[in-house]
Amino acid sequence: MSEDINSVSMLVRREIEALISVPLLKAFIEAFGKEKTFEIAKEVIRNLAKDSGKMLAEVAGGNQLKDLETVLPFFSQGGALEFDTPESGPEKIAINITRCAYAEMYKKHGLEEFGYLLSCGRDYALFEGFNPDINFSRTQTIMEGADNCDFCLNTGKK
Repeated sequence: MSEDINSVSMLVRREIEALISVPLLKAFIEAFGKEKTFEIAKEVIRNLAKDSGKMLAEVAGGNQLKDLETVLPFFSQGGALEFDTPESGPEKIAINITRCAYAEMYKKHGLEEFGYLLSCGRDYALFEGFNPDINFSRTQTIMEGADNCDFCLNTGKK
């Protein structure tokens, strides 16, 4: 049986990454301070997410909102996310995430302070990599204590 990284859910990938990266981040914080460590980590994560967005567009077979909608289930594999889509059209998608197992996983490991950096912080760059003409906004996240995450993606003016 041949397995590759694509046979592992995104939730499991994030858990493995967190268990490796957080001890490194803590050591860097000790040596260089939290502000500098987070500044560097954000840039690295942003670049990785942007590249992931480009790959996601390839997997989706296009980079329009309709293409993005076809790959959204990838992020909820294994029950990682529960969400509804109150608005869906060629120019706008609104997504309401009501349960986030990513936030639950960080909490389970006592890594809540790193959850936004390692997971939620990727979203803007991921969508930018998918299609830089799609505008993404969000006013709250479960990771930061809200009841839900409110994603809005549109092709209108910023």
